[in-house]
Amino acid sequence: VQLQASGGGLVQPGGSLQLSCAFSGNMLDYYHIGWFRQAPGKQREGVAVVSKRPDPATYADSVKGRFTISRDTAKNTVYLQMNDLKPEDTAVYYCGTRKGRMVLSARLSAAQYEYWGQGTLVTVSS
Repeated sequence: VQLQASGGGLVQPGGSLQLSCAFSGNMLDYYHIGWFRQAPGKQREGVAVVSKRPDPATYADSVKGRFTISRDTAKNTVYLQMNDLKPEDTAVYYCGTRKGRMVLSARLSAAQYEYWGQGTLVTVSS
């Protein structure tokens, strides 16, 4: 599988961006698809994960109420809608995926994901 992330850019605080992660393979073969981010000098952290139904989406506390993850199976694409962006959201954002189902507590752990796309840079600054 190959993943292609896009949609990053420069945005002012309070603004919005939508990231896209396009799959080359069949997205339905993968149980979890997530967005992760890595700021300079920091470890990669989980932001949001979408899972096969009936499992609900999972969000990091820092983005709850501001970010929404969704998938379009017809387009084989996963989206991350980011609203009310803050300077601390500045990072390179990556999409990752994993075939096997994980327990809820592990879903935001980058170490559990098997395949990754290249990153897309999001900069939140005035």
